[in-house]
Amino acid sequence: VQLVESGGGLVQPGGSLRLSCAASGFTFSSYGMRWYRQAPGKERELVAEITSGGVSINYGSSMKGRFTISRDNAKNTVYLQMNSLKAEDTAVYYCYARRWSTDYWGQGTQVTVSS
Repeated sequence: VQLVESGGGLVQPGGSLRLSCAASGFTFSSYGMRWYRQAPGKERELVAEITSGGVSINYGSSMKGRFTISRDNAKNTVYLQMNSLKAEDTAVYYCYARRWSTDYWGQGTQVTVSS
C-alpha cells in the first residue's frame, strides 16, 4: 500500500499550489480520502475530506473558499488545489485514506508560503 504526495514546494503569499496523492495497493475508489496538515509545534489538523464517490466534501474552517479537494478514481489520485495561500498555510501536508477501521497515511509533502 502506498500513498505518495507530490506538488509541494515554496510559494509566495497569494500564490497557488496543487497537491496530488497517488494511491496504490488498495481499492482506492472504496476509500474516503482526506488531506491533513501539520505545522511545526502544532497538532495535525484536517484540511479537507471527500467521500469515496466524491459526493460529500468538507473543509477545515480556515480553508473554506480557498482550497478545493477532488479525486479521480480512474487515476487513483486525490488532489488539493490551494489558492490565496498565506504564511500560516505553511506545513507538511499528508494524504490519508480510510475505509471502516482500515486507514493509510502518506509520507507528507512540505508546503512553504513565504516571500
